[in-house]
Amino acid sequence: MEKQNVYEKPVTLKNILKFAIPTIAMTVFMSFYTMVDGLFVSNLIGTNALSAINLTAPIIQLVTAISTMLATGGSAVIMKKMGEQKTEEAKEDFTFLILVNVIVGMVMCTVGYLTMNHIFAGMNLSADVETYCIKYLSRYLVFTIPILLMNNFTLYMIASEKANLSLICSVTGGILNIILDYVLIAKLHMGIGGAAIATGIGYSVTAVVGFIVFSQKKNLLHFKKPVFRFKVLTHAATNGCSEMATALVTGIITMMFNWTMLYYVGEDGVAAVTIIMYVLMFASSLYTGYSYGVAPMLSYYYGEQNHKKLKKLVTISLKVIIGISLTTVIASFLLTKPLVSIFARSDNPVYDLAVTGNRVCTIALLFIGFNIFASGMFTALSNGIVSAILAFSRSFVFMLITMILLPFIFGVNGIWLATPAAELMALVLSVFMFLKYKNKYKY
Repeated sequence: MEKQNVYEKPVTLKNILKFAIPTIAMTVFMSFYTMVDGLFVSNLIGTNALSAINLTAPIIQLVTAISTMLATGGSAVIMKKMGEQKTEEAKEDFTFLILVNVIVGMVMCTVGYLTMNHIFAGMNLSADVETYCIKYLSRYLVFTIPILLMNNFTLYMIASEKANLSLICSVTGGILNIILDYVLIAKLHMGIGGAAIATGIGYSVTAVVGFIVFSQKKNLLHFKKPVFRFKVLTHAATNGCSEMATALVTGIITMMFNWTMLYYVGEDGVAAVTIIMYVLMFASSLYTGYSYGVAPMLSYYYGEQNHKKLKKLVTISLKVIIGISLTTVIASFLLTKPLVSIFARSDNPVYDLAVTGNRVCTIALLFIGFNIFASGMFTALSNGIVSAILAFSRSFVFMLITMILLPFIFGVNGIWLATPAAELMALVLSVFMFLKYKNKYKY
């Protein structure tokens, strides 16, 4: 009954933010995991090691893509069933999808170990950078299953009105990551492998707490004897395919950025791209956190066919996204040099590259928020096809076009322009889909 009351509260900015702020804070702290690794690695080991973290990122994104698909798609399916009062069936599906993630984690970990040496050997890297890549990824893969469970439990905690607990887990994991980075790298001299271990242990906090929480029957969602429903698996996969596509193509685009930078500038360029990605990732985490926070509400109101609340929620959300967009653009422009100087000294060639690149890429923050929200909204409304079209077009098609054409025309500056140009093209498509389906969903 407590859960019902939460979703039956009036849709106001105050109530929405109560639901979403813990999630925003959580995703921001989650973005710190990778950034903290980069901070310690660049300052204590060097920019070559920082380049290695970015070079391993595509493989890591491939590893987590399927889990992201099942987590986001499954959450929407389960919360829709909750809105339809099919609570027992939702619990069975929840347990089943968690088991699927464990199996996926085992498979992806094995594949990662079997292929990583061949992948890095074929990238024509310096011996130093290639060694860093293998050391980082080999330690990171040890934590594959906890990381996949963390992705799932994070969303299910939010859906179960435990966003504050999810936030506490993220903050605890982030602090633990920072402490372990210092201890393992600076004190125990474990190098880049220590950074990977610190990140893995930080992620594991949510996995352990989530397992304990969802084992308790008093919670809205809890483990129950699973029932294999192939339809649920396909529905979750279809509904969350946009998020999987985003993770997959982000990895592909990251590889393209790396290859292009290696061609035009060399490994210093890869380090500069890494710094800029950290800034964009931090800003994007605000939009992602908000979208995750309101997604259960969107799914629930859609499930009970409460069009009035659905419309009000979407309207207020658009205003929030605009506010965040303007704030992040101004902040990124003003803080470019201080942000870059955290990772690279001013006498390092990486510094000037990253300062120029960040100022150009910051323009993308005007468009990213609406694109992320639109894709997440259609996932929450169980329209995985539209969500996938938006995510795939934004993350792959438009980025592929701009990454091929703009560097050819403008050189290195074209690499920085690729992201804002692709996000602008994605914005046009997002607005089109938003208006096209407005009458169908009555938002």
